[in-house]
Amino acid sequence: MALEASTRDAYGNTLVELGRENRDIVVLDADLSASTLTRLFAREFPQRFFDCGIAEQNMMGIAAGLAASGKTVFASTFAVFASCNCFSQVRLSIAHPRLNVKIVATHGGITVGEDGTSHHAIEDLALFCSHPSFTVVVPADAIETAQAVRTAASTYGPFYIRLSRPSTRVVHTEDYRFQLGQAVTMRQGGDATIIAIGVMVAHALEAAQNLMTDGIDCRVLNMATLKPIDEQAIINAARETGAIVTAEEHLEHGGLGSAVARVVTQHQPVPMAFIAMTAYAKSGKPQELLEQHKLTASDIEAAVRSVLPRKSVA
Repeated sequence: MALEASTRDAYGNTLVELGRENRDIVVLDADLSASTLTRLFAREFPQRFFDCGIAEQNMMGIAAGLAASGKTVFASTFAVFASCNCFSQVRLSIAHPRLNVKIVATHGGITVGEDGTSHHAIEDLALFCSHPSFTVVVPADAIETAQAVRTAASTYGPFYIRLSRPSTRVVHTEDYRFQLGQAVTMRQGGDATIIAIGVMVAHALEAAQNLMTDGIDCRVLNMATLKPIDEQAIINAARETGAIVTAEEHLEHGGLGSAVARVVTQHQPVPMAFIAMTAYAKSGKPQELLEQHKLTASDIEAAVRSVLPRKSVA
C-alpha cells in the first residue's frame, strides 16, 4: 500500500520548527487553526499567534501591517476563503506593495469532500496567479510541503501555497529537494508528457504506469511552482515528446492548463488535452467527486490516448 501523509500536518509541524529558528515569524488564522494545524504553532508560541476570528479580510490587513513592520507573516484559512473572500484585501494590501506575507491555505480543490460547493476551492489558483507579485506553489505531498514552506519563509515576498484536506499519497523520497520555479521530472518518457500539480501528481504517475502496459511511455512532470512556471521544462517536454496533458484539481480556466498552454502556444505548439474541472461540484466523498468530475488516473490515460493520434508525423 502506498504511503499517505497529510500536507496540512506537514505545514503545522514545519511552522513550529521555523518558529524556533526565527523569532520574527508570526502566524495568523481565521478561527480554523484546528483544521489548518496552525494550532501547533499557537501552543508553543502564543505571543506570536493571532486568531483573527471569522474575519478573513481583516486577517489579510493585519498580515500586511505586521509584514510592513518587518515580520515574516504566515496567514492561514481554507483556500476558498483566502482566495474568494479576500481578493481585494490581498490585491491592495499585500500584492501591490509586495509585502512578506505567506498565505498558506488548506482544503484546496474538491477533495474537501462533503463540505460541498461553499468550501470547494476551484478558482483559487487563477485568482492568486492574477496577482503579478505573488509566487504560487501547489505541493504534491507532505515532503514537498515542508520544503516549500521553508522556502517561502526564506524568500522575501508574497506567496500562496495550496494544501489539501485529506492525507494524500507520498510521491517523493526523503532525499527530495524542492527548488522554487523548477519542475520535477517524476518519470522519463518519450511518447507524451503529463504535467500535474498537487494531488493529481499521484494520479499522473498511476496513469503513466498503466499506459506502459500498452507500450505508451509517458514523461511525468510535477509543476509544484505554478507561478513562476518552469517554461523551459514545458518547452523541452513539447519538443521531446510531442504531446502534453495537464492535470489539476481546479477549474480548466486560469490554472495549470492555461499557464502551460500559453507557453506551448508561444514556443513549441503541440497537441494538448486538459484534465480539470468544468463545473462546480456537489457534496460527496473525495473519491466520488474526483470520479464524477473526471479527475482520475483513468481519465488521464484517456486524455493521453486522445492526443497521441494528433501528434505531428513530420
